[in-house]
Amino acid sequence: MADKLSPNSLVPAPDLYFMLGGESGKNIKILDATYALPNPPLSPKEAFLEGHIPNAQFFDIDAVADHSNPLPHMLPSKEYFESCISALGISNDDHVVVYDQSGAYMASARTWWMFRTFGHNQVYVLNGGLEAWKFGGFALERGAEKTLPPSQFKSRFRPELVLNRDDILNNITSNNFTLLDARPAARFAGHAPEPRAGMKSGHIPDSLNLPFLNLIDPRTREILTADEIEYALAPLEMTKSESVGATCGSGVTACVIALALFAARGQDVAIYDGSWSEWGQESQNNPIDQSA
Repeated sequence: MADKLSPNSLVPAPDLYFMLGGESGKNIKILDATYALPNPPLSPKEAFLEGHIPNAQFFDIDAVADHSNPLPHMLPSKEYFESCISALGISNDDHVVVYDQSGAYMASARTWWMFRTFGHNQVYVLNGGLEAWKFGGFALERGAEKTLPPSQFKSRFRPELVLNRDDILNNITSNNFTLLDARPAARFAGHAPEPRAGMKSGHIPDSLNLPFLNLIDPRTREILTADEIEYALAPLEMTKSESVGATCGSGVTACVIALALFAARGQDVAIYDGSWSEWGQESQNNPIDQSA
């Protein structure tokens, strides 16, 4: 068992259980950042109330977002992020562990990226999600989360971890970084419609497809090992020295790519926050590729 959290940002369920029971557990804050469940009988918050890791708090990426932006769950201002995290009682000295209920890492990876974007590097993702916790035989807690005294969380914005539309447009001609698209292959190629209304089909020119599920073990729901991630990257013929950005439908599953590359290589990946919900709008005249 580990006595401290791993620098690769992934923590196994047994290690988290062990640390929560020890002296270091006092400085570990747990967030359930579930965003969506497949065919859910309950909403993520309802499922949280039915059972969550003891002392976890629910984290909603639609709530901790820029509400002035019509695009979904866009990165909030530095000040608003600070106020939201302070209200959860999380301090700059705390280690934050994020999980989701589905094992798909959608919003848990997004939350991990948000904390890092605002300068808090002591943030980790529970490898395997809530299912790994339950598989280990560890107890769940029912009901509403316990309210903690508010803190004075302070952030430091890291602009190098965020991409906007102009960055993407410039990259098409300048090739400053390799852009990976986390959507399924059929959506990337324009063969399947987008789930959001008013969207064109296809992908950003010169981007490469790396479906985020390709980075998750389908049996254990854990992020692949470093060697397995390198194997998944091999067909893309990327060198380890290349700068990397990631995009997806709305800036959520792209963060799974960021989490996996950080776990495997210690490499920071910038996220195109608007992703296809911005780029693919029928009302926009952004260049689109529909080749496989």
